[in-house]
Amino acid sequence: MAEEIIHGRLYVVPTPIGNLDDITLRALNVLKGVDIIAAEDTRTTKILLDHYGIEKPLLSFYSHNEQVRVPQIIQRLKNGDSVAIVSDAGTPGISDPAYSIIAASIENEITIVPLPGPTAFVPALIASGFSTHEFVFEGFLPHKKGRRTKLERLKGEERTIILYESVHRIEKTLRELMEYLGDRDVMVARELTKKFEELIRGKISTILASFDSLIIKGEFVIVISGKAATVNEEE
Repeated sequence: MAEEIIHGRLYVVPTPIGNLDDITLRALNVLKGVDIIAAEDTRTTKILLDHYGIEKPLLSFYSHNEQVRVPQIIQRLKNGDSVAIVSDAGTPGISDPAYSIIAASIENEITIVPLPGPTAFVPALIASGFSTHEFVFEGFLPHKKGRRTKLERLKGEERTIILYESVHRIEKTLRELMEYLGDRDVMVARELTKKFEELIRGKISTILASFDSLIIKGEFVIVISGKAATVNEEE
């Protein structure tokens, strides 16, 4: 039985991180039922909607237009529209601009309906073989301001560390991780759930040494062993 969509609610809908089959039946029912879908990239979302034969109005919502879009979406919700928010891939609000509309909805006492679903860092963590009992997800490191401070803070982190990184900065980030954290055991996951999915495990130095032979494309998840785990392995 399809979920009843209630007017004036914000539905936070996770979408596949690569493989279009990785979407829940509930997510599809919500996308079919809401009045409008706010999407980080309407072109990316349209590929998903076309794949499942869903036709809904799309509203672009990304970091450079959120100051304009947030009040517009809040007003639509107050007027009784049901709105689904989706990111390019994965769960909205994790390292993407959906956080601002969620926060604004809470401030305006709008009911939020969060759906469970795909996110890249969980499968990467599980496949890493590092401790899953305690871990810290840091998303993307700051590009400039605060980057050194964040790396210095991570130096003493004993929990498993998870980062996101783009194709343009992956090598730079690995070199900085080795500089600040030492030659830790890491796993670099590339193109998770897609045709060319690749999981690369080893010391940071080993992975950097093999960069010339690697296909450096797609989005990356870096899983880093915690300080205590590294020390224990060396003893």
